Amino acid sequence: MENIKWWQRAVVYQIYPRSFQDSNGDGIGDIPGIIERLPYLKALGIQVIWLSPIYQSPNDDNGYDISDYLKVSPDFGTMDDVQNMLSVAHDLGLKIMMDLVVNHTSDEHQWFIESRKNKENPYRDYYIWRDPVDGHEPNNWLSDFGGSAWEFDDKTKQYYLHLFSKKQPDLNWDNPNLRQKIYDTMQWWLDQGVDGFRMDVINLISKPADFPSDANVTLANHGSSMNFIANGPNVHDYLKEMNQLVLSQYDIITVGETPGVSTADAVKYAGFDTNELQMIFQFEHTEIDNSHEGLGKWSNERFKLVDLKRILSKWQNDLYGKAWNSLYWNNHDRPRVVSRFGNDSDQYRVRSAKMLALTLHFMQGTPYIYQGEEIGMTNIKLSDIADYQDIDTLNAYDDLVLKQKRVTANQMMSYVYHSSRDNTRTPMQWNNSHQAGFTTGKPWLAINPNYTNVNVSASLRDQQSIFYFYKKLINLRQKMPIITTGKYELLDLEDDEVYAYKRVNKDSQLLIISNFTSQNQIRHYNQDDKGQLIISNYNDDEGDTLRPYEAKVYKF
Repeated sequence: MENIKWWQRAVVYQIYPRSFQDSNGDGIGDIPGIIERLPYLKALGIQVIWLSPIYQSPNDDNGYDISDYLKVSPDFGTMDDVQNMLSVAHDLGLKIMMDLVVNHTSDEHQWFIESRKNKENPYRDYYIWRDPVDGHEPNNWLSDFGGSAWEFDDKTKQYYLHLFSKKQPDLNWDNPNLRQKIYDTMQWWLDQGVDGFRMDVINLISKPADFPSDANVTLANHGSSMNFIANGPNVHDYLKEMNQLVLSQYDIITVGETPGVSTADAVKYAGFDTNELQMIFQFEHTEIDNSHEGLGKWSNERFKLVDLKRILSKWQNDLYGKAWNSLYWNNHDRPRVVSRFGNDSDQYRVRSAKMLALTLHFMQGTPYIYQGEEIGMTNIKLSDIADYQDIDTLNAYDDLVLKQKRVTANQMMSYVYHSSRDNTRTPMQWNNSHQAGFTTGKPWLAINPNYTNVNVSASLRDQQSIFYFYKKLINLRQKMPIITTGKYELLDLEDDEVYAYKRVNKDSQLLIISNFTSQNQIRHYNQDDKGQLIISNYNDDEGDTLRPYEAKVYKF
């Protein structure tokens, strides 16, 4: 790999603005709050900040339902605040990546308000409208939030498509005028000074032309038709057009969220010579603990390490030399990694959080850290379903417990504790003062009660904290080209307790060893000369003996 680009060596930090830092006491995080915390992120060592949406929105889906792409939500601040944030960030050497949500808008967007007025309206074709078939929906597609993906409109007697909430109608990317409006919007934000885009469900923008039914779903399985619709007939044409007209004109970072992709798909979207995106988010490794009872992500099952190794290794190997990986454990849609793949007990939380960080950050790709991951924030257990805010969680509870009666309330709450998106949306834990230093008011979502121990202030005082471990990992990535360019080689796929792999280039190699259990393990990797230990989450080295959640890297 020659000509390494800046974004291949960068580490990205995701901010969920609503939950990061409130500056005015209304209980909602905001842009002035982000500005206040930029020096903290600079101290961590990251290079890029990805902001979840800050646009004007009625917040049916926490800002992923946008009513105006060119306005900032008053909850978060003003355009002047955005300019100030960009200026302060750039002065600190930090880049800002915006969330681009263009598969759908809010039903309160002016385009949709016009579109539903009548069938002749010029904006009608900005969305996907279809006549009823035999008196019901045009096909059996299911929304990702439960129920049909079609909503009947009484006024014009047609259905509109919504792959998510009924307040999130899907855009019709086959309309060239719509595409141009989106490109103009992107250009406008780039001219404001933003440094790139994370593109929400971008591989869903092109729908199958004949709108066939999805043979794999029934209303009863709480499924969705996302994977069926993904990677549609014109998606690569549209992304090449977007790249040619907008993305290639700027030195920016781009990542596409792409459910239902294979590694072969990834090479098409993010291949080094395909002129579309720089990398994608795939979800294979985040779905390995999905329900065996057909309930999708609603389960409390523990993952199997062999599955995790097989999937991550496939992505490392299949993309090597062809396309670029994104590396992530969690985000605003996925539960906290230390609770899911580690051990969030008081005894092992710190150790296992460091182990997970080390396992991921030595792979090839651009790492993404989700806010609070660097201090080991955990999932939350709220006592009542009414305390949850996430539309996906509330819809699933209503569907599976109240309507279908497929699971009991207690069962469902155990699934919610494991899988709800609100697990990662609880406010950032800055210190042990009232409301964790997040707000002086009432927070929009409950703060995890463990904030008294798990918080930024405590982490910064403790040189052995998870924060300083992440800082070391980020620093090593900047110093050691092999982390960016080396080839990945998995050791012992069938070992269901230890994850070991190598990174190899022509003049050196790294050996990465991670014990995913709370027991001692004995492993020997035929290394007569252990080489130099460059990082570990223990203060000493016992060679072949791996202590609980021990992780270490040797350089040869």
